[in-house]
Amino acid sequence: MRPFFVMSLLFGLTFGQTASLCAPSEYTIHVEKRECAYCLAINTTICAGFCMTRDSNGKKLLLKSALSQNVCTYKEMLYQTALIPGCPHHTVPYYSYPVALSCKCGKCNTDYSDCVRERVRTNYCTKPQKLCTM
Repeated sequence: MRPFFVMSLLFGLTFGQTASLCAPSEYTIHVEKRECAYCLAINTTICAGFCMTRDSNGKKLLLKSALSQNVCTYKEMLYQTALIPGCPHHTVPYYSYPVALSCKCGKCNTDYSDCVRERVRTNYCTKPQKLCTM
């Protein structure tokens, strides 16, 4: 029984990423500017899902590389730009947002990802809503 447990542990550490459920997912961003008359609802894709992580309770027994806590993050993405309707001439009416093309489990890069657990809720509008279809 003991050799089976050791082999299962090694298999899980080696091939655990293949069992991850990290993929592009549809998401709606609501964007509004104080100066503009409308809130823009933008349909895009973000990276979301489950990534295998390793329990840090065994940190004295494992290598540091085996203790990584991976997140579902962008592998490939592009930025698109939308025009917010109802903005006065002195206001920049554009909003750029990421579109996930593919995702991976890996370290969180704060240059383009929100790596914290709690985030500001952006799924509401305080102004009349317009839908952006790209």
